[in-house]
Amino acid sequence: MTRTATVDVLVVGAGPVGLTAAVELRRRGVACRIVDRLPVRAPFAKAVGVQPRTLEIWDRMGLVREALEAAVPMRGQLTYVDGAEQARIDLALPPEVPYGFAALPQYETERILDEFLGRFGTAVERGVELVSFSQDAGGVTSRLVSSAGGAGAGQEEVRSRFLVGCDGAHSLVRKQLGLAFEGGAFPEEYMLADVEVDWELPPGYSVRAMHQAADGTVDDLLVCIPLPGRKRYRMSMTVPPALSRARGAEQPAGVAHGLEEDGQLPALPDVQAVLDRLSPQPTTASALRWSSVFRISHRLVDRYGEGRVLIAGDAAHIHPPTGAQGMNTGIQDAYNLAWKLSLAVRGTAHPHLLASYDAERRLVAAEVVGRTVRHAAHGVQADPEDPATLLLREAQLLIAYPGSPIVARPDAAAQGPQPGERAPDCGGLTHPIASRPQRLYDLLRNRDHVLLLYSDGGEWATEFLSAAEELASGHMSACVILAADARSDAPPPPAYRDAAGDFARIYAVHARTAFVVRPDGYLGARIHPPTARELAAHLTQVFGS
Repeated sequence: MTRTATVDVLVVGAGPVGLTAAVELRRRGVACRIVDRLPVRAPFAKAVGVQPRTLEIWDRMGLVREALEAAVPMRGQLTYVDGAEQARIDLALPPEVPYGFAALPQYETERILDEFLGRFGTAVERGVELVSFSQDAGGVTSRLVSSAGGAGAGQEEVRSRFLVGCDGAHSLVRKQLGLAFEGGAFPEEYMLADVEVDWELPPGYSVRAMHQAADGTVDDLLVCIPLPGRKRYRMSMTVPPALSRARGAEQPAGVAHGLEEDGQLPALPDVQAVLDRLSPQPTTASALRWSSVFRISHRLVDRYGEGRVLIAGDAAHIHPPTGAQGMNTGIQDAYNLAWKLSLAVRGTAHPHLLASYDAERRLVAAEVVGRTVRHAAHGVQADPEDPATLLLREAQLLIAYPGSPIVARPDAAAQGPQPGERAPDCGGLTHPIASRPQRLYDLLRNRDHVLLLYSDGGEWATEFLSAAEELASGHMSACVILAADARSDAPPPPAYRDAAGDFARIYAVHARTAFVVRPDGYLGARIHPPTARELAAHLTQVFGS
């Protein structure tokens, strides 16, 4: 049976990346369907690390509380070489960063996003696989096959204005578009296991234990990431020869990346053998929840889509899991794309707005792929970057789009965050009605484009906001940040006072300045002194004329 349906956006793949795209589209009122070929959510703790930037994104989306309650903190890393403890790494960030590092099993991340998506009346259609698609000037025609059974089983043709492929490393969407996916594969195989141990190592720290051969190369490796639960870890280890041989000498065709679904799975004795060799303390593994063998590749597409078909996440970039960059990078892909797609669907986007998705995100992915490959080969400790800066980079707080076609030129005289850079959080914003100070991120939550107007008081702010409202045509909200010593005459609402001077310090601003914060939390423009002409020039880059 073939049915025909129409929708604004069809999202293929219901992992964290596809779910983020669907949530952000539905949150903005875009009609969206999301399908996944798996009949049920996979119960594996594959991607575990959640970066501070991802938590900031979830804050703005409105679901960070659920994530915080399900996750455990990541405090640092304990490293051992040939049994000797090395310098401890503590994951300490500047105080203005609102969230630290967290560990959360991927199935829990998917559950939280899935349940949040349900608040907008949309559910993942499971057991539904994309088998082909074609596109023309007006949209995309996709053929879906359902294996769910029942009255809805069979084939379906879906007509959508856009198709978003979040279908992983073996993406059908990428392959059918004919996108190049250049890179290579690491020869090693690894095994994963979700287990409990009885050692007395400090909680909240990952463990990296290595054995070095006579020539200094690492010939045995154990990496343990803490998970929610009592002394529970997701462990990755070099595959023993017996398990590797069980898979045969031939390597699978295509992209060799991710969990292997066939062959003999690692058992508790396999995990225990590695712990006996490398664990910094004598310990016994128990309560094996799942295990698998996986391989690692590093690849990057030559472009993030073609026409009305776009890709995100592992469909666009794969790399070593070092530093927990993969899922977080994919979530930011989807977060960057969704607000642009929603404007395109509503017909209020500049004709070239969607092109900025590739321009911004592919450069980020290239840096991540290169960095994780270097770290996998030589270790994080060998990175020449200053440790504090490297930590911010690993936290994904230094991602920026300075050369993007939709951000304004930098302000050469300013010392604070520039157009294209992340809009940092700050505290100490007071309101005459509120009994406690607010954070800047409280003011940005659940908003799209926001104009932040730093003001010393006076009528000019009212006049500028009036002009901005007319220019934005309802696409941008505004908020006044009053300087700590600004005159107390009634400012135009909404207005908050920078009572502690945190905003002025972090944004390095001491005079009238306008900031446009994009829906994804990056600065689109920094305008000093604020003029309607410069604001209009920036908004035209996003919304067109």
